[in-house]
Amino acid sequence: MKKTLKTIANWLNIDCGVYGDTVVTGVSIDTRTIQKGDLFIPFRGEQVNGHQYVAKAFENGAAATLWLKDEPNPPSDVPVLFVDDSELALQEMARQYRNEHKAIFIGITGSNGKTSSKDILASSLSPYYKVQKTIGNLNNQLGLPITILSLDEDTEIAVLEMGMSGFGEIEFLSTLARPHYAVITNIGEAHMQDLGSREGIAKAKFEIIKGLDEHGVLFYDGDEPLLQNLVGKEPNLNVESFGFQKGNSLVVSNIVMTEKGSRFDVRGELNGEFFIPVLGKHQVKNALNAMLISKSLGLRDDQIHFGIEQAQLTDMRMQLINSSNGILFLNDAYNAAPTSMSAAIQFMQTTNLRPEKWLVLGDMLELGENEKQFHESIADVIDEAAIQKVCLFGPRMQWLYEKLHNKFANENIIHTNDDYEQITQYIKQYANEDSLILLKGSRGMRLETILDSFK
Repeated sequence: MKKTLKTIANWLNIDCGVYGDTVVTGVSIDTRTIQKGDLFIPFRGEQVNGHQYVAKAFENGAAATLWLKDEPNPPSDVPVLFVDDSELALQEMARQYRNEHKAIFIGITGSNGKTSSKDILASSLSPYYKVQKTIGNLNNQLGLPITILSLDEDTEIAVLEMGMSGFGEIEFLSTLARPHYAVITNIGEAHMQDLGSREGIAKAKFEIIKGLDEHGVLFYDGDEPLLQNLVGKEPNLNVESFGFQKGNSLVVSNIVMTEKGSRFDVRGELNGEFFIPVLGKHQVKNALNAMLISKSLGLRDDQIHFGIEQAQLTDMRMQLINSSNGILFLNDAYNAAPTSMSAAIQFMQTTNLRPEKWLVLGDMLELGENEKQFHESIADVIDEAAIQKVCLFGPRMQWLYEKLHNKFANENIIHTNDDYEQITQYIKQYANEDSLILLKGSRGMRLETILDSFK
């Protein structure tokens, strides 16, 4: 973005004072990461008032700042735009910039796999287009506007991740971004405590069609009956489905894992054998929407082949890490819900990467009143004949421990509520160069902390 302060003031229907020619090249809400030319946006919260950092923002290169009209002592010698509400101003700026941007916008939501799908799609299209994607977890009512305002004016494809915790949030993000293509990766159990049921989760995710371009296309997990039912109620909606079951627009089969990634066959909108340098059956499924979108954009089959071979995932998504003592870690610790944890465990039980397989599992959060049942259900996924060691971390994993401890010898399973060191020492005592260790838990459990002792 490269706009004068006068243009931004016009977007917000306010006065820019004498600094109308000041050029703004981005926005920031954090002085620690602010870039030269950014418009600083201070928020006033219960604990911190961002206005106290405005001077620091200018020291670090800010070109201008917003300032709440009812906040006292505004600076008088720097470019300032006075607004009633910082969040609404940020969102309106993003809306105006989106309205004039020429890129193809793609919105991605789902219970699991949003970030992986975003990464695979962005990297597979990058050889052919200028692509920008959501950075980190900037996927909510603040993050999405920041992402939109960070788009270069010549960006051709914008891949936007959309997260939520309750009803109405995806609808807001979708109507703000107005995607040409929308993706629903799957329906799991995350945010069950807020949405009540998987049906509620599906309904909330399906809100992504609210802002979909009238000629746009929804790509969705066709193996999910809840999504099939919702799609069936929208006869005028353009849809493409992907999955393992017959009848999808793109069906995947014959998945073979190697040390370098996953080889698989597809039939339907595309046909043939493909390869992606990512591990996991569930990650192959995440690649299918990228392949369908690539096809819709007009890429040839050989270009799609080459594109997905360039796929790169954000750290802590099925990330292989070699330790100094030869242990191989599979770091999938960015987040977890029953669906994604089951998928990771099933991968471990079928892979030939290493002969000895370990599970280090952390609590799954935000599962609501049925969280005990969800943790206990993981026991049905774990095959004690295929898994040699189990380490459970977090108070909720006590429920899984009680289900598993009779299946494993005492020396092969441990549980701790909050002691990373206990698990670290257990790994150091028993693991070796034959060991593959999965780290999987919700973000709040920070299981990647265990890796610090093995770098």
